[in-house]
Amino acid sequence: MILLDTHVLVWLSEGSHLLGSDALALIDSALKNDELFVLSISFWEVAMLVEKKRLSMDVSVPIWRSNLLSSGLQELPLTGCIAIESAQLPDFHGDPADRMIVAAAINSNATLCTADQKILAWEHDLIRLSAKQ
Repeated sequence: MILLDTHVLVWLSEGSHLLGSDALALIDSALKNDELFVLSISFWEVAMLVEKKRLSMDVSVPIWRSNLLSSGLQELPLTGCIAIESAQLPDFHGDPADRMIVAAAINSNATLCTADQKILAWEHDLIRLSAKQ
């Protein structure tokens, strides 16, 4: 199971060259096997970026989300357990969305695909995949 960080989800949907070939191959394999996930808060993050005009899209965020889910991406809900676990991550930076995404990956025993250097360097139990490889 692979859980995409928000920026990786955006890169994937845009066909960005920032997504490495190894990561893309693993993502494609996970998608084919119904094992590609995104935490629901990632859609909130994207909507906020669009609203603040830090990200532009050709379609509305709801249509973008619907298209992604129709293509096989699965949405992992943000549960109370994940929210609580996110508050208890040791030595982790303060970004709430990052905390919840990491907690969801740990809670689901998923591999988190990210290019976030703080997350990649975090020295605690988390299965991670560099999105740039």
